[in-house]
Amino acid sequence: MRSFDLTPLYRATVGFDQIADLMDRALASDVGQTTYPPYNIEKTEDDAWRISIAVAGFSDTDLGIEVNDRALIVTGRKSEDESARKFLHRGIATRAFERRFHLADHVRVTGASHVDGMLHIDLAREVPEALKPRRIAIEKAAPSAHTDVVDAKAVN
Repeated sequence: MRSFDLTPLYRATVGFDQIADLMDRALASDVGQTTYPPYNIEKTEDDAWRISIAVAGFSDTDLGIEVNDRALIVTGRKSEDESARKFLHRGIATRAFERRFHLADHVRVTGASHVDGMLHIDLAREVPEALKPRRIAIEKAAPSAHTDVVDAKAVN
């Protein structure tokens, strides 16, 4: 796999650090990144998304959702109460996990639900009023009277 050097972006631009960091994360080869648990990201509206994570075997108390510095962190820790259980086959993984999602500016979590072994996290982009485009009204100026014109008389 190719490795790209993004150093020229850092020294030739101002204020685009987030884009360069995003490209760094996207191009980094995270070989150790696990695919557990599987998840989907779907777009539900123009400025709304839903992340669905398959968390079979986890209860609501075993799961945690946290937003920290524009990162959504979903964790699962299964309590150890299986000492009396004997499995002949164990195909449902209930190992601990931590899944991170980087959120764009003004994207916030609007809700979460745990239904039928799926954890659904709803997200929406909410741009503050100060950053939304607004129309400026142009007022018509009243015609000014030329009262400040001085009449000059010939001196001769």
